[in-house]
Amino acid sequence: MTSAQVHDHGAYASQSHLRDYIVGFFLSLVLTFASFGAVMLKLVPSGWGLATIVVLCVAQLVVQLVYFLHIGAKRSQRQNSAIFLCTAGLIAIIVAGSLWVMHNANNNMMPTHMSIDRAKLRD
Repeated sequence: MTSAQVHDHGAYASQSHLRDYIVGFFLSLVLTFASFGAVMLKLVPSGWGLATIVVLCVAQLVVQLVYFLHIGAKRSQRQNSAIFLCTAGLIAIIVAGSLWVMHNANNNMMPTHMSIDRAKLRD
């Protein structure tokens, strides 16, 4: 491979990344405006607002992972994808465990059969 071919390949890769960043930027803008419009302009029925926001949020997460962090299924990206999935799994375990502990602490520490006024009279 000559140095001109190497230079051309590097320029192509650079243009490809720039194109990815531009596409990702515009997709992120579209998804952001769609979320804003869904809430502020009431473009969706009131019962579907939260579901719409969650779907658009997940779509924006995927766009940012693919276009900005370059996480995908390509052979060169598998290590990044594996690290991301492991990190996401650990965060999910930590958050779920914390919520479970807080829920159990709330149920076991707070008397449910006693009103606030009755608890004040007890002191």
